[in-house]
Amino acid sequence: MDDGNDAGLDTYQPVDERLSPPKSFVEQANVADGAIYADFDENWPDAWERAADLLDWDEDYDQVLTERDGGYRWFDGGQLNACVNCVDRHLPERKNQRALVWEGQLGERRSYTYLELYREVNEFAAALRGLGVGEGDLVTMYMPMIPELPIAMLACARIGAPHNVVFAGFSADALGTRMDAADSEYLITCDGYYRRGDAVTLKNKADTASASVDAPVTTVLVDRLDGYDPTLGAREHSYSSLLADHGTERVSPVERAATDDLFRIYTSGTTGEPKAVTHTTGGYLSYTAWTSHAVLDIKPEDTYWCSADIGWITGHSYIVYGPLALGTTTVLYEGAPDHPEKNRLWEIVERQAVDVFYTAPTAIRAFMKWGSEYPDKHDLSSLRLLGTVGEPINPRAWKWYYEHIGNESCPIVDTWWQTETGGIMVSTLPAVRDMKPGAAGPPLPGISARVVDGNGSEVDAGEGGYLVVDQQWPGMPQELCEGDAWAATASENAPSPAGVEWAYLTEDGALMDDDGYITILGRVDDVINVSGHRFGTMELESAIVDIDGIAEAAVVTGTDDAHGKALYAYVSSEDDRENTEELRQAVIDAVEETVGPIARPKAVVFTPDLPKTQSGKIMRRLLEDIANDEELGDLSALRNPEVVGEIESAVRSD
Repeated sequence: MDDGNDAGLDTYQPVDERLSPPKSFVEQANVADGAIYADFDENWPDAWERAADLLDWDEDYDQVLTERDGGYRWFDGGQLNACVNCVDRHLPERKNQRALVWEGQLGERRSYTYLELYREVNEFAAALRGLGVGEGDLVTMYMPMIPELPIAMLACARIGAPHNVVFAGFSADALGTRMDAADSEYLITCDGYYRRGDAVTLKNKADTASASVDAPVTTVLVDRLDGYDPTLGAREHSYSSLLADHGTERVSPVERAATDDLFRIYTSGTTGEPKAVTHTTGGYLSYTAWTSHAVLDIKPEDTYWCSADIGWITGHSYIVYGPLALGTTTVLYEGAPDHPEKNRLWEIVERQAVDVFYTAPTAIRAFMKWGSEYPDKHDLSSLRLLGTVGEPINPRAWKWYYEHIGNESCPIVDTWWQTETGGIMVSTLPAVRDMKPGAAGPPLPGISARVVDGNGSEVDAGEGGYLVVDQQWPGMPQELCEGDAWAATASENAPSPAGVEWAYLTEDGALMDDDGYITILGRVDDVINVSGHRFGTMELESAIVDIDGIAEAAVVTGTDDAHGKALYAYVSSEDDRENTEELRQAVIDAVEETVGPIARPKAVVFTPDLPKTQSGKIMRRLLEDIANDEELGDLSALRNPEVVGEIESAVRSD
């Protein structure tokens, strides 16, 4: 590509508005001194010692960042154990404080104090050792949001066995592919879980996956479903029986080098070759602890809730490792946000007196669609900070979140990061920088990011281009540390900054304003081509959801006899809004006013919901298949497959 404009991302204009955090928040914040940015600039990379200082080290590292053998080493020479940092070291001061709080799909509740967590982690670590798991063995986990999942992760970390968590909504084929790719011969799973009150079996998928793996698989099965008692095979073991057999046992933690693997996670969906991302013990853990401390403002006395699934990197970093490293109480929720009622999340916030709430824009748009009467039923005054993660947030949804959930008194951190980065990279420090609705914020202290065109040249402020990170950070994965994966020379879709030897190519489009605030415009491949003109999906969808009464929108291209390709807009209105011709015309007008008549939608399709993956991302590929009247393929990744038929009917009727 010749320049950033080819990305089709140069016309989106974020809201130019500033909001300051309340004085009461600033006074109690973990990081409130703006000089931190200059300190990182002047003392990089040694300034990252402040992240390492949040951990306990068995042996001190030699230096913060080392370049050797053609790669990079963070905290080289240091020795530590992640489980010790998340559990053991908190016992003297807070052994009776809650570490994990679990809210089940059927209304069940469980909690673990740090002492109780320590005991069960040790017992399961002993059980894993008894099954033959040793240091360096990779253990796969295929489990829903139940306490046994973080317990298993910590038990593996205790004995130096990297874990490989696979999202429970994935198919048997996806699980088997990931186990094979990881050479994993150990699987921890459960009999099933509940979705909207209905039992969903998991063991049959785990059995199918295990049978497809080349090596024999040893399986541990957690009992979750009531009244379901599956027969265990010769290499299968009951979790509860193993704990009983190893009750009261304690396992000495294995010292791990800072550069040793902590876990592996795969980024691809249920099809295609999965892409492995391997995070390190010292660099990753220090980075997630520091960003949890500085961006999410987590304190030991907090009750903190990230609504993600642990099967994704957000759950790894900001449900398990970051919060527990800081000694706080972290909430796990198994169910859907609207089951049994649409006030389910706010009921939990009120009951648990949640201080910090971190969720996805997809969820916020659903909250908007349902209406403010649901959060209004509950006392949300315990909330101190709100966060968003997973995709760009539209300014209108940002303001709704700020007003109706935060009561205009909670700062919002709109965070950008990826599986590959391990932790938050772009965001305001909530007590230091003003908020701008729709703009994530500046790069964090110590993070160097820029927006460039297709030749790698930095673009002007306000101009769209490609987001690249051109300086190393502690949370970078092994693949980047070795320099053999995603930090290399310019390619057609991933330019390298001019004059820079090393850069991580994020494949996200972005723009940076005069204040250094970055607005994320979505994936570079989220670009549609109409009559030879390329448009970013975010600019089009943002124009639509800015219309009063519209909650969500997705735009795709479909075939058109006259122009080859035409725009289809799938629109979900708020629950109290009727889908009228006036609303349809408002969608057309909004698109034309934003990018011109060339992008006028051929069809505006009203739908009660948009098809989403289990992680909450809109499946645009499926919408494009419907627009083109093509075979829909595998729908197993959808969390709401029932909406597909309704969308097909709506397209035919239009």
